[in-house]
Amino acid sequence: MKITGLETIPIQGRSMILRMFTDQGIIGYGEPMNYEHWRVVAQAVDDMAEYLVGKDPLQIEDHWQTMYRSSYSRSMPVLVGALSGIEMAMWDVFGKVVGMPVWKLLGGSVRQRIRVYTGISGNTSEQCAGSAKKAVEAGFSAVKMGASTQPVRFVDTAKSIDTMVTRVAAVREAVGNKVDIAVDLHRRLSPAMSVILIKELEPLHLLFAEEPCHPENNQPLLKLSQSTTVPIATGERHLTRWGFREVIEGEMCAVLQPDIRHCGGILELKKIANMAEIHNMALAPHNAAGPIGVAASVHVMATVPNLLICEGGHQRGEGLFKTPLVFKNGFIELPTAPGLGVDMNDEAIESVRDETFRLRGMFWHQDDGSFADF
Repeated sequence: MKITGLETIPIQGRSMILRMFTDQGIIGYGEPMNYEHWRVVAQAVDDMAEYLVGKDPLQIEDHWQTMYRSSYSRSMPVLVGALSGIEMAMWDVFGKVVGMPVWKLLGGSVRQRIRVYTGISGNTSEQCAGSAKKAVEAGFSAVKMGASTQPVRFVDTAKSIDTMVTRVAAVREAVGNKVDIAVDLHRRLSPAMSVILIKELEPLHLLFAEEPCHPENNQPLLKLSQSTTVPIATGERHLTRWGFREVIEGEMCAVLQPDIRHCGGILELKKIANMAEIHNMALAPHNAAGPIGVAASVHVMATVPNLLICEGGHQRGEGLFKTPLVFKNGFIELPTAPGLGVDMNDEAIESVRDETFRLRGMFWHQDDGSFADF
């Protein structure tokens, strides 16, 4: 079997579909991270295709090592994002060739289903509470919310802290203690403000507090983790096991959140999980883009013992996959179709194609107009 071509298609929801074609008519699907700069990622995929066309798609580890290690700088997000999508597609082809779901090829499952959460939103505490109730009615036993709709200063006011705590408290009151709540701080807070806020949130018994500090600075993360009883989570912007090494070996947090579209793909996510297992760290994969990445994450998380929960429970491929992921009582059932189980037709893909360029993360302080981290 030989690879005959690769194609990328940007779709709604800052996502991208990658199709890998083979000379035996088998098509593999993957999802690179598009970073809102999908044309750059698409070009990276095209560049890698020059190496891959004519080669055996089942030589997954060999191709991954070659493409990753041959670049001048191995930690270039666009290249690793492109590589992640390509690697997913190779696993999809592999599964279809042997007639097995990918999770079986990774060593088999250690669980029968994957617990998932969904995001909730709202500009006010009341809106957040209402959104949480709808998520619970839809079958979710865990939700994640943003702490703030506004930028946060390096050292902010007591009012700012009170507003964020009030939002989370409203959700806790709305759903009770049987529903888990995770809070995403979106890297908006300085380490000092994170310590203050998370201490105030402790009585609300959070599942975890996500990205309290910017991932470019890991040391404050350790100090923060040691200052609170709330599990600290991070990792959606880290690349490959080398990018996670310092965080894992330093036991700087309780929960890791690699994104399969961004961290290196299926096998790299499993390797990161294996490293974390040694240090008793849990996995809660980040999934804030398309459903192919969610499906790929489900396959990997079926095989690792240290799964906490997986993001993206609302992204099940309905209207896109020929067989959507099956959701019941807060869990996604393990796919049984060969490969990733995400086959789709051209009409479905075209219905969600979106080639619009838009920057996200445009965020300013209202009082003085200065730019803030989104």
